[in-house]
Amino acid sequence: MAQGFRPLVAAMVVLGLIAGVGVAGAGPAAAQTVAAPPAGTAPPTADNAVLLTIFLKHDQSRPLGELNAQLARQGFYKAFPPPGMEVVSWTVAMGIGQVVVLRLPASRIREVNRVLEDTAWGVYRTEFYPTYDYKAVGMAEHEKAK
Repeated sequence: MAQGFRPLVAAMVVLGLIAGVGVAGAGPAAAQTVAAPPAGTAPPTADNAVLLTIFLKHDQSRPLGELNAQLARQGFYKAFPPPGMEVVSWTVAMGIGQVVVLRLPASRIREVNRVLEDTAWGVYRTEFYPTYDYKAVGMAEHEKAK
């Protein structure tokens, strides 16, 4: 396994355990004593929020107008981002596509995936990276090193 890929796999395993899906061969995650709230209702809090960086890589073989028309037909902007998720940033990386960072409860990652499967596929290839906010730590280390 590639060295850079290991942290991503570890993060995905942790998120899977947080979301209660378990790991292949490890059995299900520990039983929860309280039922999870219905999708779309759990707000991100300090103890359950994750950042999810999403790369929406556009199909460069088709003109932009055609891609935008397909997004409209598929209801992309009506469904994405799902309600109750904070958009931390939404930028365009020229030559790649769009990069969206959402803050959401870990239990809602599947919901984001399904929305994109239903409304973005065919226009974008998607990549997902669970991330976390390091700015305060990095800036503090920078100041300490001066």
